[in-house]
Amino acid sequence: MAPPPTTARTDTNEASPGARPVGASAPAIEVDPDRPRLCFVFSKRKLVLRDGRPLSESPEAYGLVPSRVHALGYHGPTACWAVELEPAADLPESFERVDLLFAFDRLGPELFDLAGRASQILEWDRTHRFCGVCGTPTQPSEKERARVCPACRHLAFPRLSPAVIVAVERGEEILLARSPHFPRGIYSVLAGFVEPGESAEECVRREVHEETGVHVTDVRYFASQPWPFPHSLMLGFTARYAGGTVRPAAGEIEDAAFFHVDALPKTFAGRTSISQWLLEDFRRRLGRG
Repeated sequence: MAPPPTTARTDTNEASPGARPVGASAPAIEVDPDRPRLCFVFSKRKLVLRDGRPLSESPEAYGLVPSRVHALGYHGPTACWAVELEPAADLPESFERVDLLFAFDRLGPELFDLAGRASQILEWDRTHRFCGVCGTPTQPSEKERARVCPACRHLAFPRLSPAVIVAVERGEEILLARSPHFPRGIYSVLAGFVEPGESAEECVRREVHEETGVHVTDVRYFASQPWPFPHSLMLGFTARYAGGTVRPAAGEIEDAAFFHVDALPKTFAGRTSISQWLLEDFRRRLGRG
């Protein structure tokens, strides 16, 4: 279970044909209020759209009262904001709440990434209102993106949960599995959260073995993706089968098997997530893309 260290891929753009462009917004605490603006507004944990797009004006212009507001940075010349509305807010006509997970096709890759950043910042702000050390109500830091305890000075930064996702290959076959939480009939590549004191490569080996009983080697970095559900950073890898019989982990994996590239089961449609990029890359390298 301890293959030698591996080297990361440097040809990320070629290795991940589904990867989206890097977001054009830089993190910031303040932005120019006089710049053109783009507001990623959330209500009841869902993204608010007007005529299918994020708001280009402050929510107050429509009589909506924010409960949280954070400057995100700039998207080109446009100042970007994350806004959460009061729970009881009634939306005007032409406004709608949509699940962020299903908003990719409407927003496109860059706005989807910015909306994801907004969602994560608001989630962090909402869940760190009190100090985790002494319980005192926290305050926004004036120097950095953090909440600070006025009593013990403990700092709470936006939370990130690193997770690995891996395409395990055996020649022209790929290891796919079904989670009980997936829609009926859907399979995908394996994934799991990194544990304390564990490298991403070690996590790949552990998760694959725990979930399917399979050992892997040649673990190689593929690409990464921010995944705001609620605050993950997905680290994509490929690996080669090194031994073991597929045995799905009871209670966690409904089914798992190696599938030939020409006989893949039903998988998630589209190119929204890194799981789809890994499958696309596998097919492409075998001349099926």
